Amino acid sequence: MTERLDLQGRHIVLGLTGGIACYKSAELLRLLVKAGATVQVVMTAAAEQFITPVTMQALSNRNVYSSQWDAREPNAMAHINLSREADAVLIAPASADFIAKLAQGRADELLSLLCLARPAETCPLLLAPAMNREMWAHPATQRNVAQVVADGARILGPGTGDQACGEVGDGRMLEPAELLEDVIAFFQPKSLAGKRLLFTAGPTFESIDPVRGITNHSSGKMGFALARAAAEAGADVTLIAGPVHLPTPRGVKRFNVQSAQQMFDAVVPQATQYDAFVATAAVADWRPASLSEHKIKKEGKKVAPTFELTENPDILAAVAALPQPPYCVGFAAESENLLEHARAKLQRKRVPMIVGNLGPATFGSDDNSLLLVDAQGHRALPEDGSRVDKLTLARALVREIAQRLSSQTA
Repeated sequence: MTERLDLQGRHIVLGLTGGIACYKSAELLRLLVKAGATVQVVMTAAAEQFITPVTMQALSNRNVYSSQWDAREPNAMAHINLSREADAVLIAPASADFIAKLAQGRADELLSLLCLARPAETCPLLLAPAMNREMWAHPATQRNVAQVVADGARILGPGTGDQACGEVGDGRMLEPAELLEDVIAFFQPKSLAGKRLLFTAGPTFESIDPVRGITNHSSGKMGFALARAAAEAGADVTLIAGPVHLPTPRGVKRFNVQSAQQMFDAVVPQATQYDAFVATAAVADWRPASLSEHKIKKEGKKVAPTFELTENPDILAAVAALPQPPYCVGFAAESENLLEHARAKLQRKRVPMIVGNLGPATFGSDDNSLLLVDAQGHRALPEDGSRVDKLTLARALVREIAQRLSSQTA
């Protein structure tokens, strides 16, 4: 599987201001370049007290700029030239002092001058605050943050946790991987802006006794990728997750459940509050009719224990049968005859779309291919039937859902 270059063709000006979080900026730069971006680093004099320009030059393969008097520019206008080439200016870390400077429109060194001179319509400004928790909470900082947001800047973070001073609280710069995800999301088309989407993901676990249960091989990766892609597209996203060990996508509200009944109880009562429901979870069809109070012991038994099964509630069908249901998308994980089983599920559940895939070939993997089935017919995603990474697939499926939601309201 080829590596996904989410920032291919993007040129980012990465600005560093004074703060211990500059040590994270080197890793952020590496991740931006790995994602396909070209990156021009601009540093303040204070930033150079925490990390050297040599480090950032080596990682970006570009000269680092720090002075508005830089003689390398033929027209002596680095603040103009650098901003005109950029798709975005990302300040990480953005100190309290630098945010105050931006709020007041001051421009006494190259980075603030560049921010003031950038064409705001084509070169957005992204700020990743980094400071002590008291500095972040101070009314002056909050006023300045509100002002730069009103002026069009986008705030990324801050995070919360341990700080270099030994205190704990808000004000940490987000981790490099989090910032990368936010930058990638910023550039994604906002086809679901103003929409609310509800997802389920992962397996369910149906207890037999206090230590054993019935489950399946679903990793939850496709559902989590879909939740991320929908959030990138501007949606308000809620994710109901079975027992999986995956990080929550940025900007997604997550609720964890274990059993099919718990997932049913988490989904159905709130489903009508959403524009679309995407049932990615591999929900167990059956569960033990009764739960053994204690672990079923093997000692002294030559015959395997037996237990009665009872049917779990059908979450997708229940949501589709609501008086005013959201747009429902079901998933069919099959082992054979994919189209036949997917179309049967479409009719049985009475939903507008079923997404089919071969479960044994996708559970736990990072790539997949899908079959979209609706009343009009079916088609492969991607169209050539090849396997691609799940986030790329998720973005394509989110575009499909956005188009269908748009046609409903047209």
